[in-house]
Amino acid sequence: MSFLQKATVEGCPQHYKINSKAKAYTFKDYGFTETSSGNLQFSRPLDLNPQVKQGPKFKMTVARDLQTLKMSITTANGLKAMNIFKSEANKDKQDQFYFIMDDLIAFECLEKA
Repeated sequence: MSFLQKATVEGCPQHYKINSKAKAYTFKDYGFTETSSGNLQFSRPLDLNPQVKQGPKFKMTVARDLQTLKMSITTANGLKAMNIFKSEANKDKQDQFYFIMDDLIAFECLEKA
């Protein structure tokens, strides 16, 4: 998956882009870690129960220049992309995804595209 100006996860109708006011330290304060290539990476489980280890994970990577990003929702092991938006059974995971995205918008890391 390549870096894009605006990105979304599979099945989500809303696209997001990097906020023009975003700074690398703000992403780090939110929990992003710096990779060896200088990109910022974030990974969080979408299951609200911390004991569940098999739930989907939300992953986002921001390019080191803070201009482009990529994001996906994967299986627990991170190997296969999945669509949590195709079933109402995943409503809690959808809500958790939107909560994370709204929080990143409030931190002025992202904005809706």
